[in-house]
Amino acid sequence: MATRKKSGISEPGTVTLKAVADHVGLAPGTVSAVLNDAPSARSIPQHTRLRIQTAARELNYRPNFFARSLRKKRTYTIGLIVEEIGDAYGSMIISGVEGYLRQHNYFFLTVIHRHDLSMLLDYSRLLLERGVEGFITIDTSLQEAPALPTVSVAGHRALEGVTNIVLDQETGVRLALKHLADQGHTRIAFMKGQPFSSDSQQRWEAVCKTAQELGLVMDPGLVMSLEFDDPSPQLGYPYAKQLLASKKPFTALFAYNDISAIGAIRAFQEEGLRVPNDISVVGFDDIQWAAFNTPSLTTVRQPLGKMGEIAAETIINKIENDHEHPSEIAIEPTLVVRESTAPPAKR
Repeated sequence: MATRKKSGISEPGTVTLKAVADHVGLAPGTVSAVLNDAPSARSIPQHTRLRIQTAARELNYRPNFFARSLRKKRTYTIGLIVEEIGDAYGSMIISGVEGYLRQHNYFFLTVIHRHDLSMLLDYSRLLLERGVEGFITIDTSLQEAPALPTVSVAGHRALEGVTNIVLDQETGVRLALKHLADQGHTRIAFMKGQPFSSDSQQRWEAVCKTAQELGLVMDPGLVMSLEFDDPSPQLGYPYAKQLLASKKPFTALFAYNDISAIGAIRAFQEEGLRVPNDISVVGFDDIQWAAFNTPSLTTVRQPLGKMGEIAAETIINKIENDHEHPSEIAIEPTLVVRESTAPPAKR
């Protein structure tokens, strides 16, 4: 009879906490405090904590999640509410959320609402029924305060119990428009975000304000308003075609986000125009595709992965600590200059 090879992965609870305690010669309560990262563990010397953690790894100790949940009457689960699971913007934030929650032994359940209010309400109730302890929302316009502690990435509405993680839109827009103005661009086209996108209104207000401050004249005929929801470069492609069909001259485009900027570049290239020789293009977000597009995209960088980590850290703090939490956490953007921008060609 063939023998089954050991995989090296033990079932949760196979190596007990008491076994780890016996191995290091310490009381189970001390070992439990360290391995569960309890507040009382702070009084335990660092060398003792390291010895316990090393022993747990060597013995392949795995905490029994169900036992921990029953003992503490908690689920250690977060509800993640997102607009779209596959878009480049959201996926980078989710990656940051997942990494931090995993390190702190939390799970998350994800629902997708596609900006449908009825789906958002139904799925929020479903997550509550599944016992989540808090919510993280991404690109979601909340209408009312949720029943649980909530962190909203790209949230702009002040609601009780909600911490909004927001980018400094004015700084980001100023970096982009000043870059184009310093290069000599005065005829700039704009792509305005979709009405349902949570950053759209604030970013457009920042565009109008900054353009006026820099003395840039905004031609209404060079403003395209994105309408439909598409996580692919198709988002910006038809609007760039409309800009060209208008026959209005422009030397640069400031797109609402990177994905629409990449679609616009494709549309310009199909018409025989060179980027940046004929038209410069600036995006917003710095998604992973931006650096690998041809040409690589000049863009305003949002630290999306870091924003996800901050969201996860904040929601755990809100769940586990009763003290006051900030209603808003502001994130500073930076400008990444790549190949898609250059001074306008002399004609």
